[in-house]
Amino acid sequence: MDALPELDDVLSRAHVVSVPLVTPFRGVDRREAVLLDGPAGWSEFSPFVEYDDAEASTWLAAALDFGWRDSGAPAVRESIPVNATLPAVPLDRIAHTLSLFGDCRTVKIKVGEPGETLADDVARVGETRRLLGPAGRIRLDANGAWTVDEAEHAVRALEQFDLEYVEQPCASVPELAELRRRIHRIDVLVAADESVRKAADPLAVARAEAADLLVIKAAPLGGIDRALALVAEAGLPAVVSSALDTSIGLAMGAELAARLPALDFDCGLGTAALLADDVVAAPLRPVDGAIAVGRIAADRDALGRLAADPERTAAWRERLTRCHALLAG
Repeated sequence: MDALPELDDVLSRAHVVSVPLVTPFRGVDRREAVLLDGPAGWSEFSPFVEYDDAEASTWLAAALDFGWRDSGAPAVRESIPVNATLPAVPLDRIAHTLSLFGDCRTVKIKVGEPGETLADDVARVGETRRLLGPAGRIRLDANGAWTVDEAEHAVRALEQFDLEYVEQPCASVPELAELRRRIHRIDVLVAADESVRKAADPLAVARAEAADLLVIKAAPLGGIDRALALVAEAGLPAVVSSALDTSIGLAMGAELAARLPALDFDCGLGTAALLADDVVAAPLRPVDGAIAVGRIAADRDALGRLAADPERTAAWRERLTRCHALLAG
């Protein structure tokens, strides 16, 4: 953005919330966030608690950009097709979890989770395929959990379920490139997520030909315009995903997806369905497999109902202050 808003102005507009989840995700059962009532509209600052200030400051840059100015990039679509997201739930809870997302044609399944085996993943993916039928689309997300050998073994075990792609099967760019070389005869694409949004050089994955597509998120990449520039320079198809945001954060992701010149894959922006409550009166949940594009405002009653306790509120305001100082410096 052109000029960094003053810290006092940002803090005066900040509301810290703690939102319960339908099912534990990433080891937590509540999602904390700072909502900002900016002059251009509501925005969200919600880096995960384990991220250091250097990484979190990029999320703040995105939140301030979205809350204090409108992107100049034109929107080319008014709704965004989205996937359902399936955490590592027991088999008997898969149908209920998928029902939260309505009529989504695509499901992203978390695999390689701590405490889970490949047999668990095979069973979960197989049950999802049975429920979806042959026309549904299935993609996997390993969050970099596998070695190259483990990833190759897993992909070969799971390809029977007609996979669309596997997201971040390995942690590093060289590992992704090696896996892609090994499975090039299998009709399963490799997508890069952490190797883009958490990398010092987010274009390295494209230069190494280590992925067939990019999974991008507006907040970790510093905002809509930066994410659009990255996709343009990488020259690869992109899927816009969320970071388990509230509906305010999802609206920023939808704005990014609306401005991509091409959108060949359903996006991971349906995760409001995993929240047991939300900060808006009408949560941005999928309807007929899509979410609408457009700014939305926080609901004042919800802000009160979901307000974080004083200790967590103070911790987030201190974190915001530290990240603002990094951006100012």
